Amino acid sequence: MEKETIKKGLIMEGGAMRGMFTAGVTDVFMENGIEFDGAAGISAGAIFGCNYKSHQIGRTIRYNKKYGRDPRYCSIRSLIKTGDLYGVEFCYHTVPEKLDIFDRETYENSPMEFHVGATDVATGRIAFHNCLDGRAKDIEWMRASASMPFVSRPVKIDGRLYLDGGITDPVPFRHMEKLGYNRNVIILTQPKGYQKKNHHNSALIKMLLRKYPKVAEAMIRRPKIYNHQMEEIMDRENSGQCLVIRPPEPLGISRTENDPSELEWVYQVGRIEGKKRLQEVIDFLKG
Repeated sequence: MEKETIKKGLIMEGGAMRGMFTAGVTDVFMENGIEFDGAAGISAGAIFGCNYKSHQIGRTIRYNKKYGRDPRYCSIRSLIKTGDLYGVEFCYHTVPEKLDIFDRETYENSPMEFHVGATDVATGRIAFHNCLDGRAKDIEWMRASASMPFVSRPVKIDGRLYLDGGITDPVPFRHMEKLGYNRNVIILTQPKGYQKKNHHNSALIKMLLRKYPKVAEAMIRRPKIYNHQMEEIMDRENSGQCLVIRPPEPLGISRTENDPSELEWVYQVGRIEGKKRLQEVIDFLKG
């Protein structure tokens, strides 16, 4: 009988600044030469996870600690002036192009695929893009994946509008499985047993998102989608189909946390978990 080809995948949940946990884990992986055939990220898992393909250890925690309190990075002023809480020009151009340069050459030359997901505003469904070169269009997909409703404008790509991928596919393990990835490491940003509570303000969501009714419907369904995904992931974990790394306890930071010491603490929690599970990950990926 022919032996099954192993296709190693890395899957990264979003969670805004809880993504510092993921950054801690992935930096440990990179420091120890852990390689994947492909990765998929949603929201923070996209905009922080891209540094795995460019192999820039420490970049995520470094620029967030340095610029997190800069009003050009994230501020109510930016939201009022531009419609985006996170300043598009500063976050997606000034930082990666001038202040903490994103290594596009290494990114493009890496054989690892990097898929990001964003919610199509018109359909309320997830759409994926394989970011091949880390240049303008890929950056727009990453931005779209992390564009949170209510505090971000939809991102227009090829004539379609997109918002946060976490609305419709918080952890894109099914997408990777469909692509043939059969040895997946999943990094979550909530502890084991976490469940999202149902919305009690559906009418308000519909009103605030009245221009985008399909997004509103998806937002209302999101807790059910997320909780079902956690059940599916746990089933796969228990059967040995995937390996899951998650925080040992709630991280207790806000989605827009900008205190450097808090970001560093969450990052170090990720590093600790990454080191603790390192040999297990190595053995799992060997098959």
